Amino acid sequence: MSGPTLIAVGDNCLDVYLTKNQMAVGGNALNVAVQWRALGMDARYFGMVGRDPEGDLILDGISRAGLDASDVERAPGQTAVTLIHGHDGDRRFLHEDLGVGLHYQPDMPRLVALESAGWVHLGTNASPGLVQHLLRRNIRFSIDVSTAHDQVPLDGVPLVFASGPEDDATPIEPLFARFRAKGAVSTVVTCGGRGAFYDDGHTVHRVQARQVNVVDTCGAGDSFIASFIVEHMVRELPAPTALHHATEAAART
Repeated sequence: MSGPTLIAVGDNCLDVYLTKNQMAVGGNALNVAVQWRALGMDARYFGMVGRDPEGDLILDGISRAGLDASDVERAPGQTAVTLIHGHDGDRRFLHEDLGVGLHYQPDMPRLVALESAGWVHLGTNASPGLVQHLLRRNIRFSIDVSTAHDQVPLDGVPLVFASGPEDDATPIEPLFARFRAKGAVSTVVTCGGRGAFYDDGHTVHRVQARQVNVVDTCGAGDSFIASFIVEHMVRELPAPTALHHATEAAART
């Protein structure tokens, strides 16, 4: 492991593939932490699971990925579960129970740990209160709003990740203008096969998607996020280089 400690905070879930008769541990924040660990970074994951068998499975997966399962809190209630229908490499979410991890707010020792992190990433369905806490403490962080662009206030947020339109005929600039109006300092928009765009506050950079034979798209965006943060925000590589590396990471996933 190398470099500063990177901490992902928020969602985890047990992905149940109804068309494959399979289960997998996932969730945006957890996936990002796992990818950081695979990149050789000193990574931690803060989240919450229920005191149920599904929670046991997620904690086991966290340990097998090389993360410290003791960083995860447990509470009475249900662990998040997502039912997925897969078809031709793409997936459709049939049902999502966000469980006890919805709007997860870390306890005080974990909040203190965030203050010394080199970077913090908040997953989808992050707590608005946690966003404000990080801003007040001047902690470097990012947040994935995915398709829920209006879920949390973004004023002053250093880096926002969002999903955008795949159709080349749909202009991307109005979406960036919207995030700028909300106060986001910089924004990455991933657009599937169209590629990805990064507005650093001055220039919009674009990278084409790498063409691959798709097996399963689940987790590809999280790999993109993890790689981009490491390469651009931590290692300070130029945006075009970081975007290229992130695209390769997504393609591998």
